[in-house]
Amino acid sequence: MEIARAGATPSAMGPSDWFTGTVRIDPLFNPFAPERVQGASVTFEPGARTAWHTHPLGQTLIVSAGVGRVQRWGGPVEDIRPGDVVWFPPGEKHWHGASAETAMTHIAIQEVLDGKVVDWMEPVTDRQYRG
Repeated sequence: MEIARAGATPSAMGPSDWFTGTVRIDPLFNPFAPERVQGASVTFEPGARTAWHTHPLGQTLIVSAGVGRVQRWGGPVEDIRPGDVVWFPPGEKHWHGASAETAMTHIAIQEVLDGKVVDWMEPVTDRQYRG
């Protein structure tokens, strides 16, 4: 049995290559072989968001606070709120972040495949963010 304690792993700021605006990442759990699921609590300040990206085995987001936005490539920008669960299938290009006025926190859960959980792409433009 393994018990993870909140705050056992230090918070990290989201790197500017992958995020626009202020983003804090708090790791929650990482896989122990043969498991491959990992999770983090991610907080986006108003207007902050990820770059476009994909996940080799998909991603689940559970919104825990605030108001956010998500978009799948070619789809509309959609608002997300506490209690919403968002799933992106494997390889689906997408982004997510806070609304322009309100911070948002979600728990992000994804699986590791061959040592990789995400493929980062280009930044989301302000025009794309506004929808």
